[in-house]
Amino acid sequence: MAPAAASGGGALPSGFSVFAAFPDLLCVLEFIFGGLVWILIASSLVPIPLVQGWVMFVSVFCFVATTSLLVLYVMGAHGGEASWVTLDAAYHCVAAMFYLSASVLEALATISMQEGFTFKHYHENISAVVFSYVATLLYVVHAVFSLLRWKSS
Repeated sequence: MAPAAASGGGALPSGFSVFAAFPDLLCVLEFIFGGLVWILIASSLVPIPLVQGWVMFVSVFCFVATTSLLVLYVMGAHGGEASWVTLDAAYHCVAAMFYLSASVLEALATISMQEGFTFKHYHENISAVVFSYVATLLYVVHAVFSLLRWKSS
């Protein structure tokens, strides 16, 4: 099953072949960059509490969901069923849209805090914006390849 999944076939990999299949390997990077966004937003000072709340929700939700899916894929819980391919594609599309909205809002909040905040808080928010856009890019790429896998299944 691993060669078909790695070559773009319609099946999800299971076991440790998850770490050899291209779109599923991105879960590890999504986990890392999503965790960095979560940490930076939790420690930073954002002038608009609703923006900070939304970015925190998106980063925590995607971190937990990505971790859960990765663990389920490694355990082989999907059993090769096509419904898991649909779930994977739907989740990564939703996560990409969530992260895009959170990234844009965080960038706008960071732009508005150039004056009146300490240099440290401003740079923490810039870092959060950069990592948020990297996470967005990872989720978009994963969503595209998940949709291609869904279409071929």
